[in-house]
Amino acid sequence: LLAFSLPQALNGFVLVVTSEGLIFYCSHTIQDYLGFHQTDVMHQSVFQLIHPEDQQEFRQNLHWALSPPHAPEGEPCSQGKRGLGSSAVTYKPDQLPPENSAFLERSFVCRFRCLLDNSSGFLAFNLHGRLKFLYGQNKRSKDGSPLPPQLALFAISTPLQPPSILEIRTKNIIFRTKHKLDFTPLACDAKGKIVLGYTEAELRMCGTGYQFIHAADMLYCAENHVRMMKTGESGLTVFRLLTKDNRWKWVQANARLVYKNGKPEYIIATQRPLVDEEGGEHLRKRSVHLPFTFATGEGLLYQTTHTLQGFPDSFQSKEKKSKSKKTCHSNGGHSQKDNIDPNSLLGAITRQDEAMY
Repeated sequence: LLAFSLPQALNGFVLVVTSEGLIFYCSHTIQDYLGFHQTDVMHQSVFQLIHPEDQQEFRQNLHWALSPPHAPEGEPCSQGKRGLGSSAVTYKPDQLPPENSAFLERSFVCRFRCLLDNSSGFLAFNLHGRLKFLYGQNKRSKDGSPLPPQLALFAISTPLQPPSILEIRTKNIIFRTKHKLDFTPLACDAKGKIVLGYTEAELRMCGTGYQFIHAADMLYCAENHVRMMKTGESGLTVFRLLTKDNRWKWVQANARLVYKNGKPEYIIATQRPLVDEEGGEHLRKRSVHLPFTFATGEGLLYQTTHTLQGFPDSFQSKEKKSKSKKTCHSNGGHSQKDNIDPNSLLGAITRQDEAMY
């Protein structure tokens, strides 16, 4: 309990980085400040999170004498997983100052990549800690002999700019979700589970995340999804999510691509619940040039000829309805719904329950 509550009490997150730049440990509170989940950054190169202009200073602070050997640009990122890169130095404990030496204390400023910041994409943090021996690694040298424990940076990272009272208040209601590139849900933090009512297993069972989006918001969200795949960020998107008790919850979201080795790997969406009045105001301001019309939740998507099963078809006359029934019977009882791709927007709507609306 103490291990869980102590990081929560800190204005920041705990970070342990090995001499070669691998994140050995970070507290779960890193998600509150950078937007990355704890499991997504552990055992990854810390230099993937650091601003390029600050990487050399961070590399220096990993060395006990602040003078690491020169490493080619980007080498810690590419070699970090394989073991000790050339930028790491192997020492025997008797070659280093004692652990309580002031030479091993560290305090410096570094900019970290932040999924929650809408301006530069980086936030400045003050790292305060010291170099300590990291035991239990069982690493071996090239000749197979065991290596002694090596120094690692144990530090507390706190924002250089203290959060405002408003930020502290809103931080308590913001939740984050993780998705595949097609927006299929992968994970949801504890606050999101409270707001929406689902478990992570329930979110992952329903196919693409569009099954949880209101029909009147699907194309609007899809356009911002396409924008994010092109630019890396969706921009602020206001839409309705379906809660477990079949109610619609307005949220304001911003989704960002997370890259690994230069390629997009997954999506992190940061979402803030809105009251219905605020969501309705955003809906009224939304562009009316999208190629669909909505009244009570049913929609005509891109002038499609498919009818939405279970929804009242307010776009077709009774004569058209009778023709569609004849077509259905002439096809041997197979409706056009059978040919709909379940991963398409139209497929997402047909899989929704009419009772939701």
